[in-house]
Amino acid sequence: MFLEAFAFEELCKGEGGLKGGEGRLRHTCESNVNKRKRQRVATILDLSVHFRSLSSSNICRLAGDPPMYENVTAVPSSMDWRKKGAVTPIKDQGQCGCCWAFSAVAAVEGITQLKTGKLVSLSEQELVDCDTSGVDQGCEGGLMDNAFDFIVSNKGLTTETNYPYKGVDATCNSNEASNHAATITGHEDVPANSESALLKAVAGQPVSVAIDASGSDFQFYSSGVFTGDCGTELDHGVTAVGYGTTDDGTKYWLVKNSWGASWGQEGYIMMQRGVEAKEGLCGIAMQASYPTA
Repeated sequence: MFLEAFAFEELCKGEGGLKGGEGRLRHTCESNVNKRKRQRVATILDLSVHFRSLSSSNICRLAGDPPMYENVTAVPSSMDWRKKGAVTPIKDQGQCGCCWAFSAVAAVEGITQLKTGKLVSLSEQELVDCDTSGVDQGCEGGLMDNAFDFIVSNKGLTTETNYPYKGVDATCNSNEASNHAATITGHEDVPANSESALLKAVAGQPVSVAIDASGSDFQFYSSGVFTGDCGTELDHGVTAVGYGTTDDGTKYWLVKNSWGASWGQEGYIMMQRGVEAKEGLCGIAMQASYPTA
């Protein structure tokens, strides 16, 4: 279930493979090897198996049930939900393949702040431990939509303080999980393969997205707008928390990752927006969704 990232030593063998367009990549490989000698660059969950297994009823909307943002006709030229107080600090999933939980939790944290005015760090570990009766399998993989469904059926999610992250599969603590700090009413899927539809959604709230993060270009991203090589084999869940345009006119998505603050731009990546491919760069427009509250 895991797609392990290349080791730093392997990536450092040839800088010819380290290219990222305007996104600048770390070339100081030796220092990074020493810094993370006992760690993988990142362990990312291969969500592609789960995505392929979804039935059309799970990914398609019933006729007459349009997405919340479908009729939006104008959006701000830029958005940064961090500046709106709707994004918690960067977290680190470690070597547990639960990116799906971090992506879903970040989206729920966002909509909760927008609805209540309070930003609360919620518990990924509750999802890892307790959301195990369906597709989601803790550190072995899962889907953001299923996490949203669990939160609805569980009637909420507790705080990170109350149910702290351990980075391993553990037994569900039902007592802690019953102390709800945030609730949602459901979730909606963004129409697939449409960056314009994704733009409308991200203008309204932080959105869970799936991307192909398996390439070395992505994993060694450091700063700037990432335009590097990547495919559309969705294997990592992250959260789109904004968008904008650089001074030179390059459009981008602002994406919150869960690989710690030492990765990328203090834990974030700016991914090129408005690319020719309908799927978006790294497939960012293929499988996006957001919680409702």
